[in-house]
Amino acid sequence: PTIRLNTKGFFRFEYLRQKPASEEANTVSGEWEEKFKTWTDSKPNGPESFGMDISFSGFEHVYGIPEHSSPLSLKGTRGGDKNAYDQPYRLYNLDVFEYELDNPMALYGSIPFMVAHNANSTVGVFWMNAAETWIDVTHEKSSTLGSLFSRGSTKKVPAVNTHWVSESGVMDVFLLPGPNTADVYRQYAELVEPTPLPRAFSLGYHQCRWNYIDQEDVLSVSSKLEEHSIPYDVIWLDIEHTDGKRYFTWDTAKFPDPVAMQNELARSGHKLVNVVDPHIKHDSAYQIWKEASESGYFVKNREGTEDFQGWCWPGDSNWVDYLNPDACKWISKQFHIDHYNQSTENLFIWNDMNEPSVFNGPEITMDKDARHHGGWEHRDVHNIFGMLYHKATADGLRTRESPNKRPFVLSRAYFAGSQRYGAIWTGDNTAEWSHLQASIPMVLSNNIAGMHFIGADVGGFFGNPDQKLLTRWYQLGIWYPFFRAHAHIDTKRREPWLLGEPYLSYIRDAIRERYRLLPFWYTMFREASLTGMPLVRPMWIEFPSETKLFAEQDAFMVGSAIMVVPATDSNTDQAIDVVFPSQENWYDIKTHTSYIGPSKRQFSVDLSTTLVFARGGSVIVTRERHRSSSDLMKRDPFTIYVYVGRNGTASGRLYVDDGDTYDYEQGAFIERELSFSGAKLASRPSTLTKDTPAYQDYLKKMANVRVERLVVVGLRNRLTKAIVAESGVTREIELSYKGAANDAECVVRDPAVHIGEDWEINFV
Repeated sequence: PTIRLNTKGFFRFEYLRQKPASEEANTVSGEWEEKFKTWTDSKPNGPESFGMDISFSGFEHVYGIPEHSSPLSLKGTRGGDKNAYDQPYRLYNLDVFEYELDNPMALYGSIPFMVAHNANSTVGVFWMNAAETWIDVTHEKSSTLGSLFSRGSTKKVPAVNTHWVSESGVMDVFLLPGPNTADVYRQYAELVEPTPLPRAFSLGYHQCRWNYIDQEDVLSVSSKLEEHSIPYDVIWLDIEHTDGKRYFTWDTAKFPDPVAMQNELARSGHKLVNVVDPHIKHDSAYQIWKEASESGYFVKNREGTEDFQGWCWPGDSNWVDYLNPDACKWISKQFHIDHYNQSTENLFIWNDMNEPSVFNGPEITMDKDARHHGGWEHRDVHNIFGMLYHKATADGLRTRESPNKRPFVLSRAYFAGSQRYGAIWTGDNTAEWSHLQASIPMVLSNNIAGMHFIGADVGGFFGNPDQKLLTRWYQLGIWYPFFRAHAHIDTKRREPWLLGEPYLSYIRDAIRERYRLLPFWYTMFREASLTGMPLVRPMWIEFPSETKLFAEQDAFMVGSAIMVVPATDSNTDQAIDVVFPSQENWYDIKTHTSYIGPSKRQFSVDLSTTLVFARGGSVIVTRERHRSSSDLMKRDPFTIYVYVGRNGTASGRLYVDDGDTYDYEQGAFIERELSFSGAKLASRPSTLTKDTPAYQDYLKKMANVRVERLVVVGLRNRLTKAIVAESGVTREIELSYKGAANDAECVVRDPAVHIGEDWEINFV
C-alpha cells in the first residue's frame, strides 16, 4: 500500500461532554477555558480536537498544504530531518504582517491537500476540515524483511510520515490513489471542482497600488501606460477611494464622477477593480451597516446575544455572517449595479482582509468562540470564512447582468474550493530578492493544491525595489497565472516609466510577452477547467520519473509546453545552469536556438536576458499585434508556432470563446486540435465541439479571424513551399527561412486559414 493510516497509533479524538460543575473537576489546564495574552477563549464545548497519522510508503517527497513560505518539497518538522522545522505546518488563515520566509507559520490561506510522488506513482490526501489544523512531517527509511527466497535480507524503504491534528469539527478524509498525476487531479477535481474559465481580461496585466490618489491620478496612470505602449487590462483602487472606509461608497472629493472614469477606461478596453473588505463600519447612518444590523446578519458574540464587534480599517466594525444564506444573498445584491452606487459593468472586486482580519482580536483575527448562524463557533469554520465571502462576492458580480457574465474577484484568504470563485495572491510580500525567489515555490505549491489562479505582488508590497529587482520581478511575474504589480502606500511610486531606460524597455518587453501568449494561457485555463491539472507545474509533473527534479524549484513548467528558468539573483550578470530533461528537443522561445535533452548547460545572462524554452513536440498559438488591452485583441489574427519534436511530430490546442459570458456552456466556443506529423500541420475540432446553434452563431462571429503566420522550428530538411487545403480549395505559398542552418525557422506568411475551419498545410 502507498497510503497507510494509523500505523503510528496516533488516531485520537475527543468526545463531546458537558462542562464540569466546578473548576476542581478540570484535570487539564486550558481544557474548558484558555487564555491567550489579554484574550480568553471560553471553549464552551471543551476539548474537541482529533488527529490521525497518515504515512506515504515508498515516497521521499510530499507537496502542497499551502499557504506557507516553505520549499516546494516539504521539509520535515521533527524527527532529525536535516534543516527540519521545529514546529508543524499550521493551517489557520491570518493577516500576517511582513511574513517570514522558509517557515511553516500560518499565512492567509489554507488548503489541507497533500500530494506524494515517486518515480512510479502519485497519490494524494485531502483532509477536509476548516478548523485550525497542524501537520507534522517526518522522513524515514524503515527496514523491510526480505522474501522467503532472499534468506532474510532487508532493504530500506523510504516513507514520509505525516500527523494531522484539527482543533474541532469532524474527521472527513479523502484518499486519492492516483496512480498517476493526472488521475490524482481528476479525483481531486471531483471533490472540490476544477477552476472554471475566468474572464479573459483577468489574464492580462493588473496595475495596482495602495492607493491611486484620485480620479485624475487613475486616468493619468492609464494614459501613461498607453503613451509608453505598455498593455494593461485593469487598474485598481484600494481602501482610500471610499468615504471613510465605508465600502460600496466613493470619496466624492477625490472621485467626483466614478462612472465617467470607468467609461473613459473602458474606451480602450480597460477595467477598474475596487477593494471591498468584509468588515462593515459600525455607523447607524451608513445604509449597509443599518440594513445588516436590522436584519440580524452579523456574526454574534460568544453568548449569541449581541453582534460581534472589533476593529479594522474603519475603526469599530462588524462582520457579516456568511454561514447565513439570507446574509449571503443580501451581500451579493450589494454588488449589483442598481445597489452599488456609481458602479458599472466594468467594475470588479477585490476582497482583502477576509481571514478575517480583526486588529484587536487574538492573532489579529476573530475570537474562536464567536457565534455563527446554525450555532457554529467561529473555531469550526474559521478557514472557510474568506472563501464564503469570496463566493458571495462572485455570486453578486455574476448575477448583476442578464444574461449572467463571469465574475472577477481577487481574495486574500482562501480554502479548498476557492478556485471556483476567482483568483488569490500570496499576500503582503517584501521588495527583496529572497521574496522574489520564495514566490516560485509558493505559486507552485498552490497550483499543486488546486488553487491555480494565483500570483505574487510584482515588485513586493513592502519596501522599495531597485530597478534590477523590479525588472527581474516583471520578467518572472508574467509567468504567474495572476499577474499584478502592487505596492504599499508608504512606498515610492514605481510605475514602469518611472524607472527610465533600459529598465522601461525590459519591463515593456516582458509585459508584451505575456500578451503575446494570452491565447496559450487561456487554452491552459480551459484544460484546467476540464482536468484539474495545474497551470504552472513543478518539473516532476511533466517528467515524473526523473528523480533529480523532484525537489526542483528554480525552474518550472507552464503547462506542458514551456519551461521557465528565472533569474532571481541580484547580480546583473550571472551564470545559470539549465537542466534540459527528457529525450527531447528544447528551443529558446525568442531565438529558437535548439538544445537536446537530457543535458545540462550553463547560460550567461544579463538583465535583458530571460531563459524560457519551448518543449519539442509542442504547438503554441499566439497573437503578435501590440494592443493596449486584451479586449482590443479579440478579433486579431493568430500565429502558430510548431516546435518539432525529436520524432518529427508536434501537437497542441487552441481554445477561444467570447471571454465574458457562459455561452461556452451551450457550445459557443472554438476548440481546435493542432497536430504536426509527416511534414503536415492539420487543424481539427476537439471531441468536445458540438454542432449546436450557439456554436454556429459563434462560428459566424469569428468567421474572419484567421492565422496570419505559421512558424515551424526544427524541421530536419529544407523545404520550398507549403500547400494549403481548406474547404476544398488548395493553394501554394512559398516558404521563407530565418536563423542559422541548424536552427532554421520555416515561415509561412499569411496562410489565411480560418481558426474555426478544418484545414491542412503540407510542406514539400
